Amino acid sequence: MAGGAGCCGRPAPAAALQELSVGEVARRSGVAVSTLHFYEKRGLIASARTAGNQRRYPRAVLRRVAVIKVAQRMGVPLAEIAEALSLLPAGEVPDKADWTALSARWRSQLEQRIAGLVQLRDQLDTCIGCGCLSLKACPLRNEGDALAAAGPGPHFAAGAPATGAAEGASVPIAAGAAAAR
Repeated sequence: MAGGAGCCGRPAPAAALQELSVGEVARRSGVAVSTLHFYEKRGLIASARTAGNQRRYPRAVLRRVAVIKVAQRMGVPLAEIAEALSLLPAGEVPDKADWTALSARWRSQLEQRIAGLVQLRDQLDTCIGCGCLSLKACPLRNEGDALAAAGPGPHFAAGAPATGAAEGASVPIAAGAAAAR
């Protein structure tokens, strides 16, 4: 069908020129064929089948795949992406207004992730508040690896800042981390 020619030299129908094979969508979107199949299985994109049972995608799927990729980079779970895309008209190209509406749904989640990452970055030089998994070099939580004998997993040292631990007791990370925040 290259160049608009169909079978036996006849022109291909106009609708066929607007449809893309799974390989063409993969090539143009930079997404693996297996990923496209996965997206389709999860309801993120849809295809029609030819008489030979080959997938054919509308050209609008390229924009949907781009939206999916950007949303995934933002950390949006696929289930939420699928829910948001289900609000768009099927087979149409999402435009700027559609993207604005979709991104507004995810803005607060993204802001929370950014705040968490900023906090992690700012505390990374000293201690990230996780008990440091018994690192010997952590003077705030486990100086000299004193908690190695307390068993596997991270623990907070007695009297460590902001853990809420009773004096002389070590606190498992789950309880200590919540109090440290």
